[in-house]
Amino acid sequence: MRVSIRSPKGETEIVRGIDLDVGRGEILGLVGESGCGKSITWLTIMRVLGKQVATSGSVTFGRHELLGAEERVMASLRGRHIAMIGQDATASLNPIKTIGFQLVETLRHHQGFDGTTARAQAKRLLDQVRVPAADRRLGQYPHELSGGTNQRVAIAIALAGTPDLLIADEPTTALDVTVQAQILDLLREIRKETGMSMVLISHDLGVVRETSDRIAVMYAGRIVEIAPAEGFWMNASHPYTRGLLDAAPDIDEPIGRLRAIPGSVPAPNAIPAGCAFQDRCSLKQGICMSSVPQLEPPLASHRSACHAVAAGEKRPASMSLENSA
Repeated sequence: MRVSIRSPKGETEIVRGIDLDVGRGEILGLVGESGCGKSITWLTIMRVLGKQVATSGSVTFGRHELLGAEERVMASLRGRHIAMIGQDATASLNPIKTIGFQLVETLRHHQGFDGTTARAQAKRLLDQVRVPAADRRLGQYPHELSGGTNQRVAIAIALAGTPDLLIADEPTTALDVTVQAQILDLLREIRKETGMSMVLISHDLGVVRETSDRIAVMYAGRIVEIAPAEGFWMNASHPYTRGLLDAAPDIDEPIGRLRAIPGSVPAPNAIPAGCAFQDRCSLKQGICMSSVPQLEPPLASHRSACHAVAAGEKRPASMSLENSA
């Protein structure tokens, strides 16, 4: 799949060729820095970005082809079969409607419930996501709840349609560490109870490592590495993935400066020819400046898009700090 944004100056490609699958009941973690295209990939799949977006390729969900589907088909899938939790739960909730109203409205639309049945189901959903005093919360407004409780309410609304696929976009943003752990535990429990598939989008490798079955690393609109979560920390091979891992503090290491990746993600209209990571990479070779690396080996469970890795060059123990601040 490819995604471009139209403007008076022409089209700018944001997602530059994603080849990805999510299995039934699987949790797929998608990580990368801000601006890598993680969120826009799934907003495009849900077809909620408007007419300024141009897409190519194919996205299949069950028997449906999503990129060419009519709006009535997408409307029947959104919420009911594919649901999404936004980055900021408090902002995604309606500030002038009670929690109960928003849950009941969703249940009526997707499940056909009304009256007493809808309210009972709304309370059941709040109980499912471990919201205390659910009866009282139904009559409250989002500003009366904590960030963690609002996040649980957003999850409850997403679950109201009993979706087959849940897209959780930074579901622990702005939450303290204890609440983060509770939300991630909750998502794992819900997957176990319902059997739904899940995509967990994050910039934090530690979050997806503890929650996901597989991890895909995204950079500048492409997947640069994908592998099973088990052993991912030790077996990651792409220089960008290693840089993300090395940038995380380790309590077992001596106190010192964190190892930062030099530079920043290039703007979509300034991505260099060849490998998009070349200007930040300590393993850069001549081929990196002219040829876009593909995920290799093609059919393996662990694939990496790096010319140096494909050539068998030994990855560094840590990223080079050359030119870093």
